[in-house]
Amino acid sequence: MCLAALAKQSIAPSEYEVLIGIDGPDQTSIAAAKSSWGTHKAHLEIVPCPKAGLNATRNAALRKARGRYLISINDDIVPEPNFLEAHLRAHQQAEAKGQPAIISGYSPFVDFPNPTIFDRLAQHTSMLFFYDQMLGEKARPANHDWGFRHCWGLNFSAPLAAVREVGAFTAIPMLYGYDDIEIAWRLNRRYQMPVLFVPEARADHDHRYQPRDIIKREYNLGLTAWHFAELNPGFAQDVFKRDIRSAAELAYSREFISREESAAKRLEQSFLDLADIPASSIEAPQSNGTNPHTAPLLNLIYEQHLLLKRYHWRRGLLAASSQSGR
Repeated sequence: MCLAALAKQSIAPSEYEVLIGIDGPDQTSIAAAKSSWGTHKAHLEIVPCPKAGLNATRNAALRKARGRYLISINDDIVPEPNFLEAHLRAHQQAEAKGQPAIISGYSPFVDFPNPTIFDRLAQHTSMLFFYDQMLGEKARPANHDWGFRHCWGLNFSAPLAAVREVGAFTAIPMLYGYDDIEIAWRLNRRYQMPVLFVPEARADHDHRYQPRDIIKREYNLGLTAWHFAELNPGFAQDVFKRDIRSAAELAYSREFISREESAAKRLEQSFLDLADIPASSIEAPQSNGTNPHTAPLLNLIYEQHLLLKRYHWRRGLLAASSQSGR
């Protein structure tokens, strides 16, 4: 679906190219990509790579790029027909004002069949992304700098030469997370690039998370945070506002896990149950066609999961520190 959508863009085929990094031997994916692309005239290049993880693969594809701008996407998004045009126009407007920028596009989750409360949490809260804040009642003007934490690898763009100049993506084999906001941090530090949100650069996200995925994700983010704090201490300090590799932080993490373990286990079961509760249970329409209680209830459920999130993130941090001999 992603490639088929990229083959139907509003800009001319001569104005863009598509590079696909293949992480490890995968002839099935290569054949599927060629079949999906068909005879479209835009340049398509498939870059097979040794199994080395997402960012090593990204960097291998990036080295072959020939354009002025890099647009980073995931294979589970479905770009709108004006997706590339919106990214391009935003860069041209920023540069006309004398300030190159990072463009963060809009990738809301698709509507899945038989939605659950958990699906709605992913769609309408900050559990995974911050689109609810960026499009909310306090949304900022188009030139607002949202900061490096609002740059996500599934849909962002930046000047290609600048991405190369700062050393491309940090590749930590087989670890997950922080790579996208870390490169945005480096681009901002080197070129003072703001992160501009352009909702017209829309590509819906066809990825159905489950509660266990979020638990695993938070644990993995804790693991990765440890390594980024070693490789780029300035970035980690700006993200976490403290030294997460310090003895004091590790001692606090051990205390937190010990103190909150029983509460986290209770929360975990109720969190897992959200995948089995239909969204209609909190979306029953009122006389005006909408339920004014839905958003507050979703926010309440979101806030309830934060302790669980912190518990598993700290578990991951401690696991990484233990692996390193701390």
